[in-house]
Amino acid sequence: MAKTKSDLPTKICPVCNRPFSWRKKWADCWDEVKYCSERCRRHRSKIDKQTKA
Repeated sequence: MAKTKSDLPTKICPVCNRPFSWRKKWADCWDEVKYCSERCRRHRSKIDKQTKA
C-alpha cells in the first residue's frame, strides 16, 4: 500500500519558515536537508546575518 503525503516526514525551512515534506530525491540524505528549495538555500546567508545582528 502506498504512503499518503501526510504520512511522509516533514521539516521547517529556516529561511521561509514553511513546512516541507520528504522527497524521493532526498531519500539518501534526508538528515542533511535543511532548506525547502534551492532559492532558500541561496538566501541562507541573508538570514544568518539577520539572526547574528
